Amino acid sequence: MTQPRVLVVDNGTLSLPQLCRRLEQLGSLTETVKAASVPTRLTGRHQAIVLSGTKVRAWDQAYYRPLIDLVTHAAVPVLGICGGMQLLAVAAGGRLAEGPQRVGGHEAQVDTAEPLFSHVKPTVTVFHRHTLYLQQAPPGYRVIGRSAQAPVEFLRSDDGRVLGAQAHLEFRKDGLEILRGFTDLYR
Repeated sequence: MTQPRVLVVDNGTLSLPQLCRRLEQLGSLTETVKAASVPTRLTGRHQAIVLSGTKVRAWDQAYYRPLIDLVTHAAVPVLGICGGMQLLAVAAGGRLAEGPQRVGGHEAQVDTAEPLFSHVKPTVTVFHRHTLYLQQAPPGYRVIGRSAQAPVEFLRSDDGRVLGAQAHLEFRKDGLEILRGFTDLYR
């Protein structure tokens, strides 16, 4: 059986090596590309797209336009992590709010009926490292996980193809198991 390929979009996160290592640990081949250099279309070579966290603020829609166009036209599962989720949400009409800086492990409640959470319990411990928070799901999305720190800890598009996590899933055991749930979607 051929290993699935994941296009990992590097939005400037410091934890890109950890993210790729986790996906590879789960049996996927990873190929990274900078956000400013994404292809205009997938050619069938990749079975999923993962958007890393960001250094450029998610509301810089001109900078991220090629990435949003790629995600919109791709027929594969997409997972946005931290800033990656935020830029997807802002592109769909969501709004971010400044909040207290959070660094470290925090508990979140997730909807275990969602395939993304098929390997975790209803309460997970996830890693936060940010100061921006999505306050509600934008049109076309719904909240599938919440925490005291983030009203939208996890979200998914109405068609289930695009998912987002406020937390950095490349850290902690529960993060790995949530990534495992994502890899189940494209195997």
